[in-house]
Amino acid sequence: MPAAEAVCRELLGQYPRSASALHLLALARKDAGDVPGAEQLMRQSIASDPYNADFRANLGNLLRKVGRSAEAETSYRDALRLNERHPTAPFGLITALTDLNQHRAAEDVARKLVAERGSDPQAWTELALTLRNQNRMPESESAYRRALAADPNYATAHHNLGSLLANMERSEEALAALQRAQALGVAGFEMEFNRGRALSQLYRMEEAELAFAKAVALNPRDPEAQMNLARLRFMGADPQFSRDIKQAAATYADDMQLQMLLGIILWRAGDYAGAESHYRSLLARRGPDPNVRNALAQVLHETGRLKEAEVEAAEAAIAAPQNAMVIETLVSILLALGRPDEATNFVRTQRSRAPNDQGWIAHQATAARLMEQPLYRELYDYSRLVRTYDLEAPAGWSSMEELNAALIEALGARHPFAVHPLDQSLRNGSQTARNLVTDPDPAIGAILKAFEEPIAQYRQAIGTAAGHPLSSRNRGAASFNGAWSIQLRREGFHVNHVHPKGWISSAYYVSVPEEVNDVTTMSGWLKFGETRYPVPGAQPEVFVKPRPGRLVLFPSYMWHGTNPIHGDQPRITIAFDAIPSG
Repeated sequence: MPAAEAVCRELLGQYPRSASALHLLALARKDAGDVPGAEQLMRQSIASDPYNADFRANLGNLLRKVGRSAEAETSYRDALRLNERHPTAPFGLITALTDLNQHRAAEDVARKLVAERGSDPQAWTELALTLRNQNRMPESESAYRRALAADPNYATAHHNLGSLLANMERSEEALAALQRAQALGVAGFEMEFNRGRALSQLYRMEEAELAFAKAVALNPRDPEAQMNLARLRFMGADPQFSRDIKQAAATYADDMQLQMLLGIILWRAGDYAGAESHYRSLLARRGPDPNVRNALAQVLHETGRLKEAEVEAAEAAIAAPQNAMVIETLVSILLALGRPDEATNFVRTQRSRAPNDQGWIAHQATAARLMEQPLYRELYDYSRLVRTYDLEAPAGWSSMEELNAALIEALGARHPFAVHPLDQSLRNGSQTARNLVTDPDPAIGAILKAFEEPIAQYRQAIGTAAGHPLSSRNRGAASFNGAWSIQLRREGFHVNHVHPKGWISSAYYVSVPEEVNDVTTMSGWLKFGETRYPVPGAQPEVFVKPRPGRLVLFPSYMWHGTNPIHGDQPRITIAFDAIPSG
């Protein structure tokens, strides 16, 4: 590159106004890492030749590379005004608009591109990316398949399709697409990360761990890769499950994403002392960061140190009053301290901002309960809103006993984990890694189909009253937003929780231990009304006895958990969230 720069400077010595020489020198300075010098020379070349679209496209590339995406957008649009069929400017413009979260505008550019270049697989791939960024997954998949129809060996489309299918948990197809991309030469961090996701969904855990470990080795600062690797190792009962994230946090001490992730992993793994020590060390090094204070408050709340927790949470809320997670921590602590009137002021604001967030409805209900307001009984009308259905055998199955036996066999292969997940309500048990909605097993498909009629009956029972957060959304059909299976083992239970992104939640009992028949201990029974952390006056109010073939439906905002089981017989359930389709 020094030689190329020398040639450019020699040319400029002879032709000081040569726009081409100025631009070539700019590209050489860019490759040398001199961004300010490269930008200055590019602008000089554009001033000398203002009608050169290539110059403006290259300036856009430089500006986008350094994060100045709004200026890059302008430069790309200037290039396209000069040459509407410029070969690279539309792709740069799509990327710049994506960086600016202008996904609809990026889609418009991509659609124009495919209209002009319908046989170009890169154009279809860019359109697919813009659709994925808008969560329009089926349309994105269709665009990727158009790219592959144009060029069956277009490796990028195979890889991106595999990533999309893994995100949709169509795991078999995802892995096939990724393997094809790998055979075509795709390698690197994203390939290993996406392979790890697909393999874990297929319960090929050793291969998944190896893929995530490779991804972490390639990019140790990526929080998703670190979390997935730590989670997988934790569920496999690896005592050194957090070794990679600890090493990365030590190496990149100023990377706050990594530091916060390490604290979260320690906390969720039950190492409260380690998490507290880590957060206090961060505060000592970096000052009163509200996110760190909020995380410390959560750990202090977990260990019952409410007064200390309140101090940290209040300071975090003062520093970050728009941060809903910070406010929720303070609200939980205020409710635990028996101060619902103070909590209500925060809850009212958050409910107005996120009216369908089930967690805020739950906090509102708890505050109303403590203040003996009638709103509580409207939201927690157990007799109307918690309903049980003892299912009939669906078509193709002679009895629920036969179907449950097939489910026990199918789900047994999907519970290979020794330990519960790091980030769920489960304790002492295991949870399936894949959304059961996409699982091809016929018994799983049959039971999901059998849930449809009870959901319809439940929707009819709850009505359509406009003022109620459950019934007001009861328009049209409902669709599954995810389904999973839980296996509780000795001393297994669910801590009390809600489903923040749900609408109607559930518990279906595939098999239950004999001990559930003891009405005194109520082992393994589903309970409602008790909050995640102890709140005076918010004890459980309603219990539901499990039995094989029984489905329980209830609002996603209702606090619910389970009593522990104590024997060696497992308790196997399937659960799902449903949301309005419209």
